[in-house]
Amino acid sequence: MPRQALLSDIHGNLIALETALKDCDEQKVDEIVCLGDIVGYGPEPIECVDLIRSRCKWVLAGNHDVALFMRFPIGFNIVAREAIEWQRTQLQPNWYSLPVKKERWKWLQGLEPERRDDKTVYVHASPRDPLMEYVEEGDVADMGFGPSQKIIEIFERIPWLCFCGHSHKPGVVTEDFLWMKPHELDNQTYLLPRGEKTLVNIGSVGQPRDQNPDLCYVIYDTDEPEVRFRRLAYDIPAAQERFKRIPQLHERCWQRLAHGM
Repeated sequence: MPRQALLSDIHGNLIALETALKDCDEQKVDEIVCLGDIVGYGPEPIECVDLIRSRCKWVLAGNHDVALFMRFPIGFNIVAREAIEWQRTQLQPNWYSLPVKKERWKWLQGLEPERRDDKTVYVHASPRDPLMEYVEEGDVADMGFGPSQKIIEIFERIPWLCFCGHSHKPGVVTEDFLWMKPHELDNQTYLLPRGEKTLVNIGSVGQPRDQNPDLCYVIYDTDEPEVRFRRLAYDIPAAQERFKRIPQLHERCWQRLAHGM
């Protein structure tokens, strides 16, 4: 596994996902994995699920994916909740549904939010709470009292390296609790110190929220070792038109694509 592409937070945005996967092919990565939230917000949950299943070696569950199976999703605002409720009507099979629809639903239901090996932990959200907890830049801000207990406990759960998504805000967090954004890195690349812990938020493919509308994913080169952020423009107006066709999706779902917020 010398070069691994990590995608997260697709959120039903097929045009963004196709752009990211095309770039993965051009970068000649050895495998692609997904850290969750294939669904949520967007108009093409079925297409995104099927494409992720076909292209990824393994996939984690995100909180939006899990919310499909909740009668009343907890911790979701009305915009997110309405999108999930509509997507459930598209994805959930009935007794008379075709086998492919039943298998897709069963596959989604079986996803887990965390994966570990001897030195790396992959989570959708945080090592402390793999499904729901956000790791934010503010968590590492020193207000004169040292690092927060939250970030200390998060790093205690990292063997050497952690990859996460969920916040839609990419960045690298070092062992001395510095947050570095992709554009602050030389060639958007961070060389991983072998003797120091590192957390990498890989950003979002389908709903970036770091004030940069370009989709974001990460390539992890295990030989160097290093992580490289890939920021790519995609056809946002075309994606927005697809969002607008679904009346159950709040206009906020497509408006924010143009601003990355």
